[in-house]
Amino acid sequence: MSRVRSFWWILGIGGLLLLSGCTIGPRFHRPPPPPVSRYTAGATPAGSRNYPGVARQSFIKGKPAGSRWWRHFRNARLNDLVADALRNNPGLHSATAVLAEAHYALRADQGIFFPQVSLGLSGERNRGSGATSGGVFSPPLFDLYNGGVSVSYYPDIFGLNRLLTNQARAQEALARDELDAARLTLEGNVLDTYFDWVALNSEIRAQEKSISDQHRLLSLVQKSYRLGADSLLDVENQKSALATAEAVLPPLETDRADEAHLLAIYLGRFPAQLQHLPMTGFSAIHLPGHLPLTLPSRLVLARPDIRAAEAQLVAANAAVGQAVARMYPLIQLTASAGVESNSWSDLFLSASRIWNVAATLTLPIFEGGTLVAEKNEAEASYQSIFANYQSTVLNAFGEVANVLRALEHDSSTDDADRRALLAARRAFSLVRVEYAAGAVDYLSVLTTETQLEQARIAEISAHLQRYADTVALYVALGGGGLSDRRAPSSLATHTVPRDTP
Repeated sequence: MSRVRSFWWILGIGGLLLLSGCTIGPRFHRPPPPPVSRYTAGATPAGSRNYPGVARQSFIKGKPAGSRWWRHFRNARLNDLVADALRNNPGLHSATAVLAEAHYALRADQGIFFPQVSLGLSGERNRGSGATSGGVFSPPLFDLYNGGVSVSYYPDIFGLNRLLTNQARAQEALARDELDAARLTLEGNVLDTYFDWVALNSEIRAQEKSISDQHRLLSLVQKSYRLGADSLLDVENQKSALATAEAVLPPLETDRADEAHLLAIYLGRFPAQLQHLPMTGFSAIHLPGHLPLTLPSRLVLARPDIRAAEAQLVAANAAVGQAVARMYPLIQLTASAGVESNSWSDLFLSASRIWNVAATLTLPIFEGGTLVAEKNEAEASYQSIFANYQSTVLNAFGEVANVLRALEHDSSTDDADRRALLAARRAFSLVRVEYAAGAVDYLSVLTTETQLEQARIAEISAHLQRYADTVALYVALGGGGLSDRRAPSSLATHTVPRDTP
């Protein structure tokens, strides 16, 4: 009989092991790559248009951006700022802590695959009540000592344990991708803020040059007034123009200080702790001539926001599987062994040994439709998250398309503004000479000077736009992407087998 019982025990355990490989629930299939081979309607631009005296930028198809893409601007100060931000930014520290939290949550969930073993020791002294003998006898005191080991195990018969860890693994991948997205956003924000600061610094210098020109022009108008060539009205108009130019300067300085304060915050510092920024212009910052252009089929892997959306899909898919698995039996195996005695000296005698083996099966019979409703809810949630994933991909391709067209035309604006500034400078030099000689009136001088001021600001704005759009391209392409930041997560290999929902 003992051999028969052993046979059935082995058969039962083998059956459980076989069943544990039969995981129910939907298999996760990674969404296919977008069905397009280019980003823009029509041919993908090869780069910016070519103009004499204007830096040209070309796109290198299939070239990755690189994890340190900001170094392509070849500016040591800019490199230091980004390094400080990545090292000290509190938001990045928070995202890193969230990743660590998700990692340890996964480790905790993975413990369910192993038996849970605990050791228990107890010792107690007891005295019963005399009520058991009608109050006639006083029950004696007695001691009870107990020691034992307990083991419990949930065999993963229908894959619920695996589904739970798949969801936790997806949450870890989500936290990692969100950390990558936060890092990429921070890198782009540091560059954009620094370029805004450089542009404002250039505008302030241009405005100071305009004020200096206004002072010289006022001297000419006053001299002309003394000679009787101009009226007092012309003198007052020039004083008004000078005061107007001077009034523009303080707001520009305020805006420049605001950008410096914002940059300090990105660096994880208080504004008072920001080191002095050199009063530089765009001439000290190299505009990358060869720009990367990730293939459309690879963009979904390079963009951290798309990878994060995919990780949410994996988690939602696992949630559907969990809802299905809860409709199936739950089995728990427990065992305990130990010793129990009324005295320490007898604790380890053979008569004091105790043990217990149990198996528990819980099968839902009637839940009032709760389990089915929870499964439908999980499936609806999956469809919602899948729609969000599609929106994320579409928006990503839209961002790349927009910035490609912008970079294609930025050089045209840069060339036009450069030529306008050169012409305005020549015109202002000529009109001052002619005005001093009495060949033109004051109104001509004032008009030419206004055109020069506008041309100076327009050229600075054109430079800023090219730098900003270049940063936008690197960010839209996902920065370093998977090849530099981490290896592919292969999320599809961690998902539930069987049919698609």
